[in-house]
Amino acid sequence: VQLQASGGGLVQAGGSLTLSCVASTNIFSTSSVGWYRQAPGKQRDLVAAITHRGGTNYADSVSGRFTISRDNAKNTIYLQMNSLKPEDTGVYSCNADPGPFSSDYWSQGTQVTVSS
Repeated sequence: VQLQASGGGLVQAGGSLTLSCVASTNIFSTSSVGWYRQAPGKQRDLVAAITHRGGTNYADSVSGRFTISRDNAKNTIYLQMNSLKPEDTGVYSCNADPGPFSSDYWSQGTQVTVSS
Protein backbone atom coordinates (compact mmCIF):
# COMPACT_ATOMS: atom_id res chain seq x y z
CA VAL A 1 0.00 0.00 0.00
CA GLN A 2 1.28 3.43 -0.91
CA LEU A 3 -0.15 6.77 0.13
CA GLN A 4 0.51 9.96 -1.82
CA ALA A 5 -0.18 13.34 -0.21
CA SER A 6 -0.42 16.51 -2.28
CA GLY A 7 -1.91 19.98 -2.34
CA GLY A 8 0.40 21.91 -0.07
CA GLY A 9 1.74 25.32 -0.89
CA LEU A 10 2.23 28.91 0.19
CA VAL A 11 -0.87 30.87 1.10
CA GLN A 12 -1.64 34.11 2.90
CA ALA A 13 -3.37 34.11 6.26
CA GLY A 14 -7.10 33.80 5.77
CA GLY A 15 -6.69 31.75 2.61
CA SER A 16 -7.62 28.17 1.83
CA LEU A 17 -5.97 24.99 0.64
CA THR A 18 -7.20 21.48 -0.01
CA LEU A 19 -4.90 18.54 0.66
CA SER A 20 -5.40 15.15 -0.96
CA CYS A 21 -4.20 11.74 0.11
CA VAL A 22 -4.50 9.04 -2.54
CA ALA A 23 -4.05 5.34 -1.77
CA SER A 24 -2.84 2.71 -4.20
CA THR A 25 -5.52 0.31 -2.93
CA ASN A 26 -9.00 0.65 -1.38
CA ILE A 27 -7.52 0.56 2.11
CA PHE A 28 -9.40 3.70 3.15
CA SER A 29 -12.69 1.80 3.03
CA THR A 30 -11.57 -0.32 5.98
CA SER A 31 -9.30 2.10 7.84
CA SER A 32 -9.35 5.10 10.04
CA VAL A 33 -7.40 7.87 8.34
CA GLY A 34 -5.76 10.86 9.91
CA TRP A 35 -4.06 14.01 8.75
CA TYR A 36 -1.05 14.97 10.85
CA ARG A 37 0.94 18.18 11.02
CA GLN A 38 4.53 18.67 12.08
CA ALA A 39 5.45 22.28 12.69
CA PRO A 40 9.09 23.32 12.68
CA GLY A 41 10.81 22.14 15.85
CA LYS A 42 7.69 20.40 17.16
CA GLN A 43 6.31 16.89 17.31
CA ARG A 44 3.85 15.55 14.80
CA ASP A 45 0.27 16.07 15.94
CA LEU A 46 -3.07 14.76 14.74
CA VAL A 47 -5.11 17.48 13.03
CA ALA A 48 -8.17 15.59 11.79
CA ALA A 49 -9.33 12.01 11.47
CA ILE A 50 -12.12 10.07 9.80
CA THR A 51 -13.19 6.51 10.52
CA HIS A 52 -14.14 3.95 7.88
CA ARG A 53 -17.75 4.60 8.91
CA GLY A 54 -17.41 8.34 8.34
CA GLY A 55 -17.09 9.61 11.89
CA THR A 56 -14.78 12.60 12.22
CA ASN A 57 -12.82 14.38 14.91
CA TYR A 58 -10.63 17.46 14.89
CA ALA A 59 -7.94 19.09 16.97
CA ASP A 60 -9.33 22.04 18.89
CA SER A 61 -6.99 24.38 17.01
CA VAL A 62 -8.60 23.58 13.64
CA SER A 63 -12.18 22.77 14.59
CA GLY A 64 -14.58 24.86 12.53
CA ARG A 65 -11.92 25.70 9.94
CA PHE A 66 -10.80 22.32 8.59
CA THR A 67 -12.95 19.56 7.12
CA ILE A 68 -11.84 15.99 6.47
CA SER A 69 -13.74 13.94 3.92
CA ARG A 70 -13.37 10.80 1.87
CA ASP A 71 -14.17 9.54 -1.61
CA ASN A 72 -13.92 5.76 -1.49
CA ALA A 73 -14.45 5.44 -5.24
CA LYS A 74 -11.29 7.48 -5.80
CA ASN A 75 -9.36 6.00 -2.84
CA THR A 76 -8.85 9.57 -1.67
CA ILE A 77 -9.04 11.45 1.60
CA TYR A 78 -9.27 15.25 1.55
CA LEU A 79 -8.48 17.95 4.06
CA GLN A 80 -10.18 21.24 3.25
CA MET A 81 -8.42 24.01 5.17
CA ASN A 82 -10.09 27.41 5.44
CA SER A 83 -9.23 30.59 7.32
CA LEU A 84 -5.62 29.50 7.49
CA LYS A 85 -3.37 30.97 10.16
CA PRO A 86 0.43 31.22 10.34
CA GLU A 87 0.36 28.62 13.11
CA ASP A 88 -1.08 26.11 10.62
CA THR A 89 2.32 26.06 8.91
CA GLY A 90 3.97 22.67 8.83
CA VAL A 91 4.45 19.44 6.95
CA TYR A 92 1.18 17.56 6.56
CA SER A 93 1.02 13.81 6.07
CA CYS A 94 -1.74 11.23 6.11
CA ASN A 95 -1.92 7.93 7.91
CA ALA A 96 -4.16 4.93 7.29
CA ASP A 97 -4.75 2.63 10.25
CA PRO A 98 -6.51 -0.64 9.33
CA GLY A 99 -6.76 -1.71 12.97
CA PRO A 100 -4.80 -3.50 15.71
CA PHE A 101 -3.90 -6.57 13.64
CA SER A 102 -2.37 -4.76 10.68
CA SER A 103 0.41 -2.29 10.05
CA ASP A 104 -0.47 1.30 9.41
CA TYR A 105 0.70 3.32 6.43
CA TRP A 106 2.11 6.82 6.01
CA SER A 107 2.32 9.18 3.09
CA GLN A 108 5.23 11.45 2.43
CA GLY A 109 4.69 15.00 3.66
CA THR A 110 3.37 18.02 1.85
CA GLN A 111 4.48 21.46 3.01
CA VAL A 112 1.93 24.07 3.97
CA THR A 113 3.21 27.58 4.64
CA VAL A 114 0.88 30.34 5.79
CA SER A 115 2.28 33.85 5.66
CA SER A 116 1.04 36.64 7.88
